[in-house]
Amino acid sequence: MSTDHSFILKLSCADRPGIVHAVSGFLFERGSNILDSAQFGDSHTGEFFMRVHFQQVGGDPGLDGLRAAFAPLADEFGMRWELHDANVKPRVVIMVSKIGHCLNDLLFRYRTGQLSIEIPAIISNHKEFYQLAASYNIPFHHFPLLGGSEADKAAQEARVLDVVNGEGADLVVLARYMQILSPQLCKALEGRAINIHHSFLPSFKGAKPYYQAFDRGVKLIGATAHYVTSDLDEGPIIEQEVERVDHNMTPDQLTAIGRDVECVTLARAVKWHVEHRIVLNGHKTVVFR
Repeated sequence: MSTDHSFILKLSCADRPGIVHAVSGFLFERGSNILDSAQFGDSHTGEFFMRVHFQQVGGDPGLDGLRAAFAPLADEFGMRWELHDANVKPRVVIMVSKIGHCLNDLLFRYRTGQLSIEIPAIISNHKEFYQLAASYNIPFHHFPLLGGSEADKAAQEARVLDVVNGEGADLVVLARYMQILSPQLCKALEGRAINIHHSFLPSFKGAKPYYQAFDRGVKLIGATAHYVTSDLDEGPIIEQEVERVDHNMTPDQLTAIGRDVECVTLARAVKWHVEHRIVLNGHKTVVFR
């Protein structure tokens, strides 16, 4: 008998009476102890969202057994649901280009246990961070984009996807990976790829956005972490953060502040995803913090 094996159930469905009662009753009947539970009813869409972290104390049927047992209840309520073993660390592949602050931050949080994940691979279209990857004993895959044709891009992305699938990645993090993913790759990674960018968009596009912001005299710098979709930088938002700045600061200082904000924002988004705290709500997200 296991006394410390726990699971996380997250679900969404049309709101109606009895959902919480049915879920809690299901868990009670199977000797489960609810460690924490959160619910949200969206009055605008009529959708209900729930996350339950529970412990098996009356026998442990295992993940497959629980999924099979819960399926009829889920069908009854028309639920979109996931059930995860909380003791299993999600496998996260990180992609990066030439700017490494977010990569470095994620690796440090991984090494110090702030992120309960495994990182089986780092993928880049440049070679800048192979030594950083080696210092963490993480395989580094250099996949340059050889040419600018659609065939060249498709070939490079096929190599990326081979690593992602071969490593059984639960999540792909674009830690300042400065390439636009094709609609085909976005579809293949749907719901399991997170991107980070500054929050000036669409105002300051292109190179050196913080310098552009300096020229406009901005007073707030921000970052946005979101799920990747084929609509560039418009996927469901997971987390945003801002920092106040003023006229005394140089463009380089604004850039440094912006990078700090990007690190924190991305780390939160990754943490919430791997802890199964995010449920999609159309083009938005519900985040049970």
